[in-house]
Amino acid sequence: MFDSNLLILGQALGFVSYALGILCFYQKDDKKLKLIMLTMNVNNSIHFALLGAATASLGSILSVFRTGLALRTSSRAVAFVFIAITLASGYWLAETWRDAFPIIGTCIGTYALFCLRGIKMRIAFLCGALCWLTNNIIVGSIGGTLLEITLLIVNGNTIRKLYFNREQ
Repeated sequence: MFDSNLLILGQALGFVSYALGILCFYQKDDKKLKLIMLTMNVNNSIHFALLGAATASLGSILSVFRTGLALRTSSRAVAFVFIAITLASGYWLAETWRDAFPIIGTCIGTYALFCLRGIKMRIAFLCGALCWLTNNIIVGSIGGTLLEITLLIVNGNTIRKLYFNREQ
């Protein structure tokens, strides 16, 4: 059984991720988006660990490393290595089919960060957000659920602005 103080701290960190995620997807600059995303993923890994969501925590930890590398390279080979690591470790750690959602979301995010830019990258993030939203509802992450709902809206609005401003 989890200590209630750890659960409260975990939920509080979910709200920190909520704020970071909103800030992240308001960014029109890809580099700024990735820097804020890196910070959010560090926070998420702790958040999910405190909630007892091992595959979500693993996905977030892998996202920290992949986002850091994505700041330096856009190599498809690196993307596919991270996707393979994510799938293998997710398979090893998963206890139920529901554990697939954060793993799939992490794979989509990895592909988006390394292989896509601008609007295409943000559309892929929308798909990944749907996986993470499902996970967050399943594991009971209040801040994470609010985050993904808000990110779907904010990211959609940023895509609209980029499209109409032709900042691709």
